[in-house]
Amino acid sequence: MTDCYYNGTDLGCTMDHGCTYFRIWAPYASTVTLNLYRDDQALLPFRRIPMHADVEGTWVCQDAIPSHTFYTYTIDTKETQDPYSKAVGCNGRRSMVVDLSETNPEGFATDRGPTLLQPVDAIICETSILDATGDFSSMAKHPGKYLGLAEDGLCTADGTPCGLDYFKSLGVTHVQLMPIYDFGSIDESKDPITYPANYNWGYDPVNYMTPEGSFSTNPSDGAVRIRELKTMIQAFHQAGIGVVMDVVFNHTYSLDSCFQKSAPDYFYRKDGDTYSDGSACGNEIASERPMVRKYILDCLCYWLKEFHLDGFRFDLMGCLDLETMQCVNDTLRKLRPDILLYGEGWLGGDSVLPESKRAIKAQLSTIDGIGAFSDDIRDGIRGNVFYDETYGFVGGAPDTENDIRFSVVGACPHPQVDYKTYAYSPRGAWAKSPNRVINYVSCHDNMTLWDRISFSRKDASLADRLAMNRLAACIVFTSQGVPFFLHGEERLRSKHFSDNSFNLPLEENSIKYELLPQEKDMLEFYRKLIAFRKAMPEFHMTDGDGIRKRLRFIEKLNKPSVVAFYVDDLLVVYNASKKSVSIPVEREGIYATYLHGERVDTVPLEQRILHATDAITVQPLSCFVARREDSYEN
Repeated sequence: MTDCYYNGTDLGCTMDHGCTYFRIWAPYASTVTLNLYRDDQALLPFRRIPMHADVEGTWVCQDAIPSHTFYTYTIDTKETQDPYSKAVGCNGRRSMVVDLSETNPEGFATDRGPTLLQPVDAIICETSILDATGDFSSMAKHPGKYLGLAEDGLCTADGTPCGLDYFKSLGVTHVQLMPIYDFGSIDESKDPITYPANYNWGYDPVNYMTPEGSFSTNPSDGAVRIRELKTMIQAFHQAGIGVVMDVVFNHTYSLDSCFQKSAPDYFYRKDGDTYSDGSACGNEIASERPMVRKYILDCLCYWLKEFHLDGFRFDLMGCLDLETMQCVNDTLRKLRPDILLYGEGWLGGDSVLPESKRAIKAQLSTIDGIGAFSDDIRDGIRGNVFYDETYGFVGGAPDTENDIRFSVVGACPHPQVDYKTYAYSPRGAWAKSPNRVINYVSCHDNMTLWDRISFSRKDASLADRLAMNRLAACIVFTSQGVPFFLHGEERLRSKHFSDNSFNLPLEENSIKYELLPQEKDMLEFYRKLIAFRKAMPEFHMTDGDGIRKRLRFIEKLNKPSVVAFYVDDLLVVYNASKKSVSIPVEREGIYATYLHGERVDTVPLEQRILHATDAITVQPLSCFVARREDSYEN
């Protein structure tokens, strides 16, 4: 591999005082030519400009090239778009010269997302640009587009908010957007609304620094993509909601990429003559190599500064090396200290990257600031993701109480969790702070929560399955860590038991805003649960020491399918059994109940004086939360 390392900030195309500069890193090239096109579909370039070899494997040229001119590079015999493209034409085949100052909507210069005191104060909802407004029921003027999610005042005939207003009404602090960079699996010349089979989640990157064209009103104009995405982000920020971007640095759409054409085999890991496949997608990015690491950092800094994003979620983060992720944390927090940074702490397959260097959840405690999804809480609550018939704690699975304890303490060490019998994470507690733990029971992968409950507990009544759904949500929102859920979980979203709907038609994936009565009831429960979570500081602890000191499980309870604990004066009970259970009162006082069964609120549902001889009855398949508000005199 080459030792050439270019540390400059001018890779790609930049414009300055009427002059346009081009610089590409192509360290193995003998010749590089800049090709200029009048549009993104022209058959031949109208001009070719030889580029000159410069420092550290880069090639350069400059000329008075106006904005909206399309360009490619021919590196020896292969033509490619610019790896540092800021704008591209339809389907990303050609880069476009763009004056970024012309892409800002009015007021964008002062735009900023909400500020977080701590990550545990976040409540994150994952959504897709296309899913969120692609269905006719969203009433969007620009369905399935960036602008569709920027529209205010959308609602169904019965008044159910849609799109952006839906997220505002939910009370979430952040949305996590499934891929919005330019990806390769959708033909941008065919609008997914008109051609609903032209659908894909987009976990197949082509141009990392440019917005996806199928979500814009004009995919042939790279500046339109940028402006419309900025407009959408600004609308979320004006609503007080942060925006997290899903990034996929573990692989590319194919090996016929701009990276492979500009520096053959440098950007990819190989095992002998074959390409390593830790992503399970046919290739794997070599993040540990200096110019790949630089590219990742440059890309993230560009998105953060140019689009005002509030966080990044890293797909299959275990394919990335720990040193790169530490650099990500250090670099981005200098720009925005409260940025959210987290990812999937695992791989999709085996990798030639040594295990000791992988950014997997068990090793994140060796670096700073990067969080990970807790598959522990997901599978403990709903059943192992790889075995659809398993049903986890809420479904009544035996001997899962210790699994729930592990998750309640945010995967941090705790003396009342039995790590010897906890086999799911063999190394035991993997977090030092709940700030770095993302708790969830549904995301875009695998069955939705409602589908999984309905599939694994098909023998249960509808009322019991609804109760299981509520209990699953309650555990996520009352555990230490950052709560996260898939858009639609809160209204019983179904994909007809699809375990992987990444390329199924839009109809299978889109959010339907016209709700059945039971869906409306669940939506209202989630709204109140979110508000309740925000109002309870006991669920916002920020360090493992505090959890060990302040959170105590009730040991003498010893009831199957029941977990009960105190956080300071807050009593929390999860009853996954089909019978009511009696919880002994350990601390006398005036107890105010905030959550029980189908009811939850930020003000007490009821208040009772309880003595040491009393017991609290908790309904079957339900969560109970009460606070000892004050002691009293006998």
